[in-house]
Amino acid sequence: MSAGAHRLGRRGRWTLAAIGLGIVALMALANTHLVYVSLATQPECVPHLKTPDGSSAVYRAAKSAC
Repeated sequence: MSAGAHRLGRRGRWTLAAIGLGIVALMALANTHLVYVSLATQPECVPHLKTPDGSSAVYRAAKSAC
């Protein structure tokens, strides 16, 4: 073991391990939430300003889904 590990003691190592596990758990929870929200929501259709024949100079979606 390194000299730093001996100075921390058992309580210090458990504290660092708990902090590390807490960070990993927080990241896993955040990613799970992002996946849930992305699957649970559906963006609504919005009107496009440009017609498919190209009569306007404003950009639009390549192919509208609605």
